[in-house]
Amino acid sequence: MNPGTAGLARGLAALSALADDSAARDGLGVVRLAEVVGGDKSQLSRTLQALEEHGFVERDPQTLAFRLGWRLFALAARVGESRLLAEAPPVLRALVRELGESVHLSVRQGDQVLTLLSESPPATLHAPGRVGGLTPLASTSAGRALSVDLDAADLEALGLEYDAERIAEARALGYAIVREEFEPGVVAAAAPIRDASGRVAAALNVSAPRFRFDDRLEEAALRIVEAADALSARLSPLATAPVTPGRG
Repeated sequence: MNPGTAGLARGLAALSALADDSAARDGLGVVRLAEVVGGDKSQLSRTLQALEEHGFVERDPQTLAFRLGWRLFALAARVGESRLLAEAPPVLRALVRELGESVHLSVRQGDQVLTLLSESPPATLHAPGRVGGLTPLASTSAGRALSVDLDAADLEALGLEYDAERIAEARALGYAIVREEFEPGVVAAAAPIRDASGRVAAALNVSAPRFRFDDRLEEAALRIVEAADALSARLSPLATAPVTPGRG
């Protein structure tokens, strides 16, 4: 094995060791990493220094223990986003066929909800979603689903403290329901989609005219949760099989 390949192998082995659950919180020192990875401690130190310089690991200034760095998480997030955009369209189309109403995929942009994908039925009257459109986090089902993991300080910073009770309810139920809070005559239900780290990465929601959909809203919310959970599973690094779009 040439020196470059050996160094790459050491780096990958070190990253794998730091990704272990037992190391994720407190990190590992060079000595312990050398025991886990094997090989020369000084060579491993040079490899870790290069990884630190590029943001793939970070070192606690007090304990000197290494942890996975910000750049690795940023790359993982980008992979998750692209995978989600690839996996979501057939799920949205299946939900539209089953529910007969508009379904949307959204992410949080600060205090706004950004619609990434939207599918609507051919019905004359429906609640359309504008791809690229922004709506407030407050008083929207997607906004509440995207906010379920935010703490009180985060909610206050985003101006959502008055929405905290409803967000807490959405957290407990696993979905959020809104009836004419954001738009007159429209009801909606949403559930969070989580990435491989368990972080809320996006929201899946259905919206429709209240006169036509209100009595089906809770049932639809449970289907949205099922679909959101299926997409969450697809963001796992262990996922290989395609998502089953829906039941109808």
